[in-house]
This record gives sequence, structure tokens and C-alpha cells, in this order.
Amino acid sequence: MKGSEKLMKTRCIMIQGTASSVGKSIITAGLCRIFKQDHFRVSPFKSQNMALNSFITSEGKEMGRAQVVQAEAAGVEPSVEMNPILIKPTTDSKAQVIINGEVYGNMSAIEYHEFKPQLSSMIKNIYKNLSNKNDIIVIEGAGSPAEINLREQDIVNMGMAEIADAPVILVGDIDKGGVFAALAGTMLLLSDEEKNRVKGVIINKFRGDIEILKPGLKMLEDIIHVPVLGVLPYTKIDIEDEDSLSEKFVIDRKVQSDELYIAVIRIPYLSNFTDFNAIENIKGVELRYVEHPENLGNPDLILIPGSKNTIMDLLFIRKTGLEKAIINLHEQSVPIIGICGGYQMLGMEIEDPCKTESDLLKIDGMGLLNIKTVFKDKKVTTQVEAVINDDIGFLDKLKGTEINGYEIHMGDTEHFSGCVPFMEIKKSINGRERTIGGVRNLKGSVYGTYMHGIFDNMDFTNGIINNLKQKKGVKQDNHGIKGFKEFKEEQYDKLAMLLRENIDMEEIYKILEI
Repeated sequence: MKGSEKLMKTRCIMIQGTASSVGKSIITAGLCRIFKQDHFRVSPFKSQNMALNSFITSEGKEMGRAQVVQAEAAGVEPSVEMNPILIKPTTDSKAQVIINGEVYGNMSAIEYHEFKPQLSSMIKNIYKNLSNKNDIIVIEGAGSPAEINLREQDIVNMGMAEIADAPVILVGDIDKGGVFAALAGTMLLLSDEEKNRVKGVIINKFRGDIEILKPGLKMLEDIIHVPVLGVLPYTKIDIEDEDSLSEKFVIDRKVQSDELYIAVIRIPYLSNFTDFNAIENIKGVELRYVEHPENLGNPDLILIPGSKNTIMDLLFIRKTGLEKAIINLHEQSVPIIGICGGYQMLGMEIEDPCKTESDLLKIDGMGLLNIKTVFKDKKVTTQVEAVINDDIGFLDKLKGTEINGYEIHMGDTEHFSGCVPFMEIKKSINGRERTIGGVRNLKGSVYGTYMHGIFDNMDFTNGIINNLKQKKGVKQDNHGIKGFKEFKEEQYDKLAMLLRENIDMEEIYKILEI
């Protein structure tokens, strides 16, 4: 099935799931890549996304990274039209609501639920505008459509399907167990009109012999009266998944003598863990997420990631004993890099005069960088281009390396004596006037920056890895990933092939009426 040069009526298909983390985002990305390969103009769409992983577009707008991944798979530039509402939890009871890429305000669950009816017409208009530019829209739902207590004001599952008049594919995760009950139970809780929208189901993350599963598939079809369109095997494909952090626990194995061990401090409100995906795919590097000091061990590098609530996460690090362990390792010359919230935590002091994050007006930092951060009521959202202008520590031979990324933060940080800039901002795409992109201590053992995506710059990342290997006395027998963008393109093609081999794409096109 191939797209044509002439304009066609926009088609859409919606991927919903029996629960969160069943694989909706990845399957949506795979379909976007298939439709791109088949020469259609295709775009992803998710009306509402709840995630701490976000991205800044070229216009300086904030959106969920899952839709960025799907846009990359579709071969188009990410736009906030693809994700008009982003919800970022800030505490257990509050979340920051971002509408059309800009902060609207903080709301409780009840406040947001009551606010949703005001968003329906906006979503409809944005979706219509996106449809006018594309042949196919692949819509992703959120959580489960069977949350009957939320159905009345739904704008992301069957409510969104109604807005778009979209046929629905329902996905279940067999790896969790109970997939037949999950699929049948979801269908049971749908209204007759909603059931009629469901044109098929996909079973995801299957391990084992498909022949043993086939009798169950036939029985399921007899119960739910819609076909099983495919069974996807559990396969390792390195594509960003907004829910994949749940699987990134400490691995209980000894780090090999020829490996680098990099520890990421796992904080409760960790944001943008995708900052470290490129490192995970470098041969000879063991990257672990650590949330207890007894699991920290002896890393060759410590990474303190971004946070949606820097103050609460700093208190977590302090309470668990991780702060003391990190400082002890720093005194043993273990290098540390802090990104965004992690950068702020490394400083001397954080002030929150507007109570942006908590009722604390001031808190001491870890004291490893002579910086001070003051939270403001306006968020910084910008793409940045920079150049490394230093060659101290693990930056050896990296002076002049060009890098790019993006910034998302509420705080302004000032540095004082004992801090040296190591990165100069060459260009700020949406007009921010600032030249310093990051600072280090005098010894070159502690670094901080606001730049997310810094490790996607493989000349920079491979250089750091090789310098750390040299320090450890490990043979530098590879050069990491040559280009992370090229690597991701290969993974999208792998995903598309996996779907083509295991899903009835002919039936998918029939559902689309193409």
C-alpha cells in the first residue's frame, strides 16, 4: 500500500491500551515509520500526556518526548500540535499543566478534572489543523479507556476517538500476565458505541512458542468479537519509551574490569532520563540507576539528573544518605556531572521565594559547586547551541567540540569564585541572551549544566568515555556510536520491520480505508 502525490482524505487510527506501559507509544512510533516508508504524510498525536520527560521545540515550546520519538519515526519535525497538553507531576497531589507548549499553572487532580471540559474544543481545533497537513494521523491514548469514573469528561481515550472519529486498536501486555482478562475486561466496560470503534487487538511482549498461544487467541476473538491483528514478540529495540525507566533498576552483577561503571542517581521526581540513552548504548559502559547509597559502589562517573522538584529530590538524597556517599566519592576524585535540577543541587544554596516547588524559601545545596540558584515564576524553554571551551579533566581534547540541546528550568543560577565556565553558548534559538552554558570547579571534577540532550552529541560523549577509560586504564577499543541520530534511524526501521512481520498490516490499511 503506497501513498500518492495527490491529496487524499486524512485518515486516522488510534492506539489504546489496557493499562499504562503496555507499549502504546512504541507501537504508535512503529506505525508512523511504516506509513512514512509507504510514502504517506503521517503525524503522531496525543491530546494529553502525563510525563516528566519533555522536549523543547525550535519555537521554544514544551512537549512530551514520546511524541518527539514518534515524530522522528514519521520523519517530521516535532510540534506542540502533536501533544497540546502535557502534565508534569510536581508532588504526589499537584502537577504542572502545560498547554500548547507553555505553562498554564499548577493543579490538583480534582482541579484538572473540572478544567478538562474547557480543553475539548481546543483539542478539536488543533487536531483538525494537524489533519489538514497530513494523510494519516496515528493517535495514542493514555492509560486505559476502561477507567469508567473518568469517562464523562475524557479527552484522551474514547473521548478523543469520538473527536477524531477514529477506529481503535487495543493493545495488551502479555508479559505482565492476565492479558486475556485485561483485553476482555476492557471491552466489557466499554459502551456499545465504544466497542464498535475497536477494530482489533494486538498482544505485545510475547515470549515463547506462538503455537501454544493460538488456541487462546481464537477463544479471545470469540469472547470480544474483534480480531487479534498480531502478537509482537518481546524484542530489544533501543527506542526511547517514556515508561521504560520502571525497568532501569540496579543490576546485581559485578562490573567487569574492562567496563566503565556510570551511576545515575535515581530521584523520585527524575525528569528527562532519556538524557542518558546514548550512553547506555555504548559498548563497554555499564550505566545503572541507583536510589540507595549501599548500591552506589565505586562508579567511574556520577550523573545527577534533572528533576521536576529539585528541593524535594535534594531532601531525598540527603535523607537516604546518598548525599554523604556522593561527597565521599567526590573526595576520592570520582567526577560528577549535574544536569538541570542536578546542577542546582550541586550548588551552595537554592532559594524559592515564590514557593514554586515547596514551602521552603531556602535550602542548602550539596556544596560542590560555588553557585546559587533562585527559582523564578517563569520557565526557561529554549534550544541551545554551544561549544566546549575547556580541556580540563574528562574534557581533555574536547575543546572546540560543538554541541546542541535544550533547556527547561524555573531557576536562574549565578556562579562565583572557584567556578569556571566550560561551555559557551553560541546561539540561543528563541532569543535568550546568555553566554555561559555550564560551569566546573577548579579541579575539573564537578560539572554542571542546564543542557538536556548533551550526551546525544556523540563526539562529546565518546570523548568523555575515552578519557574516563584512559583514567581507569581500560583499553579504548571502540569509539562508541558514530552518530546517535543515525543509530535511532536504524532502530525505527527495525521497529517497523518487527511490526510488518507480526501484525496484519493489510488489515490495518483496510481499517484506515486506504
